Amino acid sequence: MSYQLLKGKRGIITGALDENSIAWKVAQKAHEQGAVFTLTNAPIAMRMGEINKLADQTNSKIIPADATVIEDIEKLYTESIQHLGGKIDFVLHSIGMSVNIRKNIPYTQLNYDFFNKGIDVSALSFHKLLAVAHKLDAINEWGSVVALSYIAAQRTYPFYTDMADIKAMLESIARTFGYHYGKEKKVRINTVSQSPTKTTAGGGIKGFGEFFDFADKQSPLGNASADDCANYCISLFSDLTRMVTMQNLYHDGGYSSTGVSSEQLL
Repeated sequence: MSYQLLKGKRGIITGALDENSIAWKVAQKAHEQGAVFTLTNAPIAMRMGEINKLADQTNSKIIPADATVIEDIEKLYTESIQHLGGKIDFVLHSIGMSVNIRKNIPYTQLNYDFFNKGIDVSALSFHKLLAVAHKLDAINEWGSVVALSYIAAQRTYPFYTDMADIKAMLESIARTFGYHYGKEKKVRINTVSQSPTKTTAGGGIKGFGEFFDFADKQSPLGNASADDCANYCISLFSDLTRMVTMQNLYHDGGYSSTGVSSEQLL
C-alpha cells in the first residue's frame, strides 16, 4: 500500500543484485512510496545480477560504482544529483562480502588478506560513502542513511566468522559518523539488524537453512522477510523517523530479545 511517504525525495540504493535481495525490495518499495533514486553496484556484481530489470521497473538510472574506490563514489553522488535534480535524501548501504566464508575458512584460521578485503568491501565502504557525501555536501538536512547489519555483530555465531567483526565495525561507523553528521547537517545514520533472510548472500553461508528454521522458531513473530525489512527501511527514510539516529535497530520478529522459545523445548 502506498502512503507516498517518500514523495519528493531522492535517493541512492546500493547492492540490488536480484529479486531475492533486500536492496531490490527496498527499491521497489521506495518507488511505490513516491521516491526517485539511482541504483548502483560494483561492475562485477552487476554482471552477475539482474539490475537492468529493476531499473526498468522503477524508472531508475544505473550508475556503476565500486564502493571501495573514492573516485567511483564521488562520481556516483555527482551523477545522481545531476540526474535526480537535487541533493540526496536517503542512501541504502547493502554491501557485504566475506571471502573467508566463501572458502569455508574457520575463524581461528582466517586468511588476513581475505579479512582485509571483507573489511574494505563491507564496512569501510560505508565510511567512504558517508565521507564523500559529507565532503560534497551531497545529502540534504534531515536526510537518512541506512546500512544492513546482523546480530552476529553483538553475539557469537560461529558460522558468521569474520563477518561478525566486520558488521560490528559497520555499526560503530554508524554511531560515530552519525554523531558528526547529525551535529553538522541533521543527517541521521542507522543500521538495521535483520533476521536471517533467504538472499543470494545468505544462502552462501554453510548451515544457513538449518539456522533459518531455528531462528524462525525462536522468534515470537517468526523471521522478518525481505519485504518486511524493506518496509522498515522506508520508514527510516521517511520524515516519520526524523529523530532516530546512531541506532542499531533489530528487525527480527523478537529474536534478539528471546532467550528460548517454547518450540525449541519440544
